[in-house]
Amino acid sequence: MKLATIRLGDRRTAAVRVEGDRLVEVGRPSVGAVLAAPGGLAAAATADGPQHPLTGADFAPVVPRPGKVVCVGLNYRNHIKEMGRDLPEHPTLFAKYADTLIGAHDAIRRPVETGQFDWEAELALVIGRQVRRAGEDEAVAAIAGFTVLNDITCRDWQFRTREWLQGKNWDSSTPVGPFLVTTDETGPRPALDIRCEVDGRVVQSDNTGDLLFDPVDLVRYVSTMVRLNPGDIIATGTPGGVGHARKPQVYLEGGELVVTEIESIGRLENPVVPEGA
Repeated sequence: MKLATIRLGDRRTAAVRVEGDRLVEVGRPSVGAVLAAPGGLAAAATADGPQHPLTGADFAPVVPRPGKVVCVGLNYRNHIKEMGRDLPEHPTLFAKYADTLIGAHDAIRRPVETGQFDWEAELALVIGRQVRRAGEDEAVAAIAGFTVLNDITCRDWQFRTREWLQGKNWDSSTPVGPFLVTTDETGPRPALDIRCEVDGRVVQSDNTGDLLFDPVDLVRYVSTMVRLNPGDIIATGTPGGVGHARKPQVYLEGGELVVTEIESIGRLENPVVPEGA
């Protein structure tokens, strides 16, 4: 099943189920609300509400206000190598705030304060049930499904200190969506082609099966520290090909179109515009 959150105007949103070229409202304001409701996914699978065309839909972030966005750095071997680091023994974690998130076709706002604005295509998992200190089976059951995310990064701010949060939390910079694809279609450890294009040029191309710490590993690890709740997002890391590691380095200046796509999950198409434009 594929779910999405769409904007309807007047600041209203609706959770919808994808049925061919139609979007069917499922009676909740967002995918996050679907996941938080008792029996939410099962109810969404059979709900029959107003319908909208898929073409031209205005997608909000698939979960507009997640309680947590936990991100993983250095989780593809080729990206670890290009950044000149050793393979980590444990996941490298940082957090994002909900205010960074934008929809599948929204503009990425390039801050005036950065000169090193970079792309990072990622598979993101969405939590479907509350879990703490998850074992293997609990972690599998806690994953509602997967979506697409691009962890756009201000590299000059990221590397001001040894902590990365300040490079990763710029307002309206992180597209996520358009769909949540449930695990009955993907399995809990999907091996899917992932790619990022900038103005039609492929800059990242890999497979999510190459993750050092897979989605189940990450749910187990993160839930050891903190309770994971329905709608929480874990971004699993980016493959090689980021602009910061290129010779010469390449960054987003504004005016580009960034396309982020994962096989069977979805596609983001986001123009880069100066903040305030």
